[in-house]
Amino acid sequence: MQFCPKCKGILMPTKEGVLCSSCGHKEASKAEIKETVKRKAIVKQDSREIQETMPTMKADCPKCGNKEAYWFSQQTRAADEPETQFFICTKCGHRWRKY
Repeated sequence: MQFCPKCKGILMPTKEGVLCSSCGHKEASKAEIKETVKRKAIVKQDSREIQETMPTMKADCPKCGNKEAYWFSQQTRAADEPETQFFICTKCGHRWRKY
């Protein structure tokens, strides 16, 4: 990071050199500026593979009547309200939620 010799503001890189963000002072850049773009790798996993690592609990599936379900909770409303619990049936894969 470079600073302006006049006002001590931050010098921002431009194509021509560097420019002070406070007073507008311009200088030729001493270093080569390289732009880099970081991309996040998206890894797709099989939903069955993910479900096998989730915790289970006793819950009645409204679709098939199975007595066990995977569950997770997530904040879906305002921070001062309780979180929502989501359930996935271990037998048929039906999803439902409890507020």
